[in-house]
Amino acid sequence: MTILFGILQILTVVVIIVALYRPLGDYMARIFTTKRDLRVERGFYRLIGVNSQSEQSWMSYLRSVLVFSLVGVLFVYGIQRAQEILPYSLGFPSIPEGLSFNTAASFVANTNWQSYSPDVTMGYSVQLLGLVVQNFVSAAVGIAVAVALIRGLALRKSGTIGNFWVDLTRSTLRLLLPLAAVSAIVLIAGGVIQNFAGFTEVTTLTGGTATVPGGPTASQEAIKLLGTNGGGFFNANSAHPFENPTAWTSVFSVVLMLAIPFALPRTFGKMVGDTRQGNAIVAVMATIFTVSLTAMTLFETLTGGAATRLAGSAMEGKEDRFGIWGSTLFGSTSTLTSTGAVNSMHDSFTSLGGMMAMLNMMLGEIAPGGTGSGLYGLLVLAIVTVFIAGLLVGRTPEYLGKKIGPKEIKLASIYILITPTLVLVGTALSFAIPAVRDDVLATSIWNPGLHGFSEVLYAFTSAANNNGSAFAGLTANTPWFNTALGVAMLLGRFLPIVFVLALAGSFAAQDKIPATAGTLPTHRPQFVGLLIGVSVIVTALTYFPVLALGPLAEGLH
Repeated sequence: MTILFGILQILTVVVIIVALYRPLGDYMARIFTTKRDLRVERGFYRLIGVNSQSEQSWMSYLRSVLVFSLVGVLFVYGIQRAQEILPYSLGFPSIPEGLSFNTAASFVANTNWQSYSPDVTMGYSVQLLGLVVQNFVSAAVGIAVAVALIRGLALRKSGTIGNFWVDLTRSTLRLLLPLAAVSAIVLIAGGVIQNFAGFTEVTTLTGGTATVPGGPTASQEAIKLLGTNGGGFFNANSAHPFENPTAWTSVFSVVLMLAIPFALPRTFGKMVGDTRQGNAIVAVMATIFTVSLTAMTLFETLTGGAATRLAGSAMEGKEDRFGIWGSTLFGSTSTLTSTGAVNSMHDSFTSLGGMMAMLNMMLGEIAPGGTGSGLYGLLVLAIVTVFIAGLLVGRTPEYLGKKIGPKEIKLASIYILITPTLVLVGTALSFAIPAVRDDVLATSIWNPGLHGFSEVLYAFTSAANNNGSAFAGLTANTPWFNTALGVAMLLGRFLPIVFVLALAGSFAAQDKIPATAGTLPTHRPQFVGLLIGVSVIVTALTYFPVLALGPLAEGLH
């Protein structure tokens, strides 16, 4: 019965995502190709002094992204430091400097890593004005960058790739806000709370008292999932009954996480004038997702120690209302996107099950990845795949009629190397610097040995890939982790964007080359298989030695 229920959950998600793929993808394509501005958008453009009809070079587009994000970091940092004097602070003090920096970096970078317990640390003003706003705009930034790369591939001899402020505004007002509003209503109907009640004293069944927190949860939950953000209103995140009450709200949460990332390849196909290209990209995403989900579910049901096998499954750290299949479906989704939300504790997964969550992020979260970031990450890998295929047949590689020369492959290669460098260097420094190592071992790692190493590796993998989930046995609210993880989140978000936009500018400046008999078809099954192979080999093998020191060694111990 448990297996049947799990299969029904998965089939429900598949049916809904397939049904949304075409209409949502086409709608997003219309958003970014129409010349018509809404009245509210025109008012906003006048307010910030932007001409919506003018376009930007890739350098100007990049400056806009960086300036907007810098202002976001400073605002979120400042509002946390001023919490004590804000209304609806619930009596909480101002947040310390190190934690404020970490949180500001986290939410602006679409990571939503939380080194604190939200419901007992932040009042409603910080949650709504700081965190929820960034849930919207950080997701919109990712979509805007992906659309800029698509334009670069679609345009001919152009010195521009669009207007960041227009893309940001349209992503927020036409896509994220309406979808989040509808989703919040559905979640409220499912039992997710939405109030400003603060803390309520209640009498328990035993005659004692308990303090029950309230808050505007559904509104934050909707965009947390839809924008692949992940930051929870409560410390237990989507395992908390106020955030995720039932099995069907958990399935609905999975749909929200997957809806936009899986529909963006359709948008890509429409904007480049060949929907078969989008179908090939979504086929890669779906294949990797299926293999990963299958592996994690098998590891959680068939592996573990003697006690786990006698119990029939590894239920430690999981909610009975979701079960193994509901937990692995949610866990695979949150780590294959950049969401990082959890309805179970990944730290309590079996060693190999936890390794799959880690490996999902190490792949670059490309199946389907975050809102925008998943698509542009996979398109960069597609460029590398076409280059490799061109070398094999001895001709100049090209993708969608655009040549891939030394400049383009250098940009793509550096993009791929950024995240592994941040993960491996951050993990290494945590154990290589004597003072840091002693502090980490003494105050941060609750589970010494192989699993403790895995916890630190998971933290930097999550931060650099802008995921935000954690192996919860690690105490990360320390000077070292607040600083190191904050830097990893910012660099892991914005350095790749630099190279994606540079690629967009390079492609936009080219003319299109007519396809010939020697052109590699990039919409056929053989290209899908080749792209899957390159995606796994290029990314996963980079991490194999460090995985052997942590979760692999623990799982085979």
